[in-house]
Amino acid sequence: MFFARENTGAPAPILVGLFYCLLSRDSRQGRFVPRINSIFTSRPAALLLAFFSLGALDVSAQATSPGPPSQPATREVVDEMGRTVRIPISPSRIVSLAPSLTETIYALGLQDRLVGDTDFCDYPVEAQKKPKVGGIINPNLEEIASLHPDLVLATKSINRLDTVRALDTLGIPSYVTTDPHSVAEIISSTEKLADVLGASEAGKPLGEELQSRLAALQTKLAAVPPRRVLFIVWTEPLISTGQHTFIADVLRKAGADSIVESSQDWPQMNLEEVVRLQPDYLVFASSHSESAARDFDALAARPGWRILDAVRNRRYAVISDALNRPAPRIVSAIEELARQLHPEAFQVSPVPDKEPAPANPMPTSPSGPALFSYTHTTCSASSESSCAH
Repeated sequence: MFFARENTGAPAPILVGLFYCLLSRDSRQGRFVPRINSIFTSRPAALLLAFFSLGALDVSAQATSPGPPSQPATREVVDEMGRTVRIPISPSRIVSLAPSLTETIYALGLQDRLVGDTDFCDYPVEAQKKPKVGGIINPNLEEIASLHPDLVLATKSINRLDTVRALDTLGIPSYVTTDPHSVAEIISSTEKLADVLGASEAGKPLGEELQSRLAALQTKLAAVPPRRVLFIVWTEPLISTGQHTFIADVLRKAGADSIVESSQDWPQMNLEEVVRLQPDYLVFASSHSESAARDFDALAARPGWRILDAVRNRRYAVISDALNRPAPRIVSAIEELARQLHPEAFQVSPVPDKEPAPANPMPTSPSGPALFSYTHTTCSASSESSCAH
């Protein structure tokens, strides 16, 4: 048996085999052949050498033969819509289709993996420099595909199901988050997303930090009564937020109670009903406080609004648009709103000079009435329709 190959570049045919060469007589290598043959004059010796040589070739072939091509490690996860999707263990090329998801990626410190986002992803400022894939409702699928993502992040509240299906058709895996209804769900979703992105070591500390800040805030607000507020999403028509949205939970954690008790997420309000309920504060979310102040002045000039005590006394709070995004920055928005509604809770009291205690201290008098007294008025069953519509 011979393992041979033909060398077409030599003047005479050459077959390189197992210690066997057939060369031209003029070749200097040809003079080496008789010496090799003279060593193995007996048939048993030649067979023994062949056996060991074949074994050596087999071991060498096993050591040098390339293995099967390596495939990227993947795993199956269930997204928040209940879809089972196969994604890389640690996605390295991510496209975000929602501003809240982009903010979350930056909060987790994974911005280097973000290869594209939408035109509306404007926070932090660095996110504006990422390649854009179009809008939220109708992103450019060709642009997404050109970025070669190994994972696309979407959210049920603002992205379309058709977009997710189109990504499936293109063979691009996507992970979809659902609509949170509380701040706790926002933090939980952040930790889940960190695990999906293979960065659980970043998600858990972030979640613990946010929970710690909220606990510290609740301690500060424990002694103050909540403010009754109207959160204004839109003025014409007048739209507010219902009791089962994460914004309503944000208000509660900032020491406020919404006067709107509708079960709808974004109910349209009747101005007459708002006048009857008389909120202590109006709350706006805006990226620029200066423009919000101008909007308030314009609102105060409209008929009907001047009847509100909050308008006449200019009691309104303007916080950043972080309030509208279910992302880790929501805790900063809660802290900001609490400071505007309850500045007294954040005042640092001067430390009085210590004086020696009297020998017979006077008994303390019972505490007086509360500084603030509020009458909580709710929508009755008969007026529920007016609150909702």
